[in-house]
Amino acid sequence: MCRGLAALSATCLERAKQLKTRLGILLHKPELGQEAESVSKPEQDIKSRNSSEEALEWNKSFDHLLKSKNGVATFHTFLKTEFSEENLEFWLACEEFKKARSKTKLSSKAHKIFKEFVQNEAPKEVNIDHETRELTRKNLTAATSSCFDAAQAKTRTLMEKDSYPRFLKSTSYQDSTEQATNESTSKRLHT
Repeated sequence: MCRGLAALSATCLERAKQLKTRLGILLHKPELGQEAESVSKPEQDIKSRNSSEEALEWNKSFDHLLKSKNGVATFHTFLKTEFSEENLEFWLACEEFKKARSKTKLSSKAHKIFKEFVQNEAPKEVNIDHETRELTRKNLTAATSSCFDAAQAKTRTLMEKDSYPRFLKSTSYQDSTEQATNESTSKRLHT
């Protein structure tokens, strides 16, 4: 922790963290009117309703969130506000990596992922233990689609146990579920 921050009270730090999160969410919202220009009003309503209803599913399990394209995008935006998006980006890179079939592509992609996320002092270094990092380094000598499995599992567990519960408590997620709840209540009243 920064020495300057250590002198601040816990209440002050918590308030600063809340403000940082809110500002981060605002920074990642699309500008007003941009969507309206490219999508008609009925299409917007349907897309909004579908994503709002989908948001209610995200709290069932971390897997539900990861299976949803909108869920992953929303979670990624949230992680950016916490400066921890590298975990999800690494997990997604590993998922994409597993789809490669060519041996040469596997090897080059594996080294690229390793340099970006796993090696010490990587630009987007993920938080994994030394043993997992070394196992992953050894797996690169004969890159297969499973060479990142241990590191990917560690980062997934970290996100599921740490970031995901905070995401479910975040104002951005709460707003999404509140909107979905209001829409379903409105539907029942009009039918």
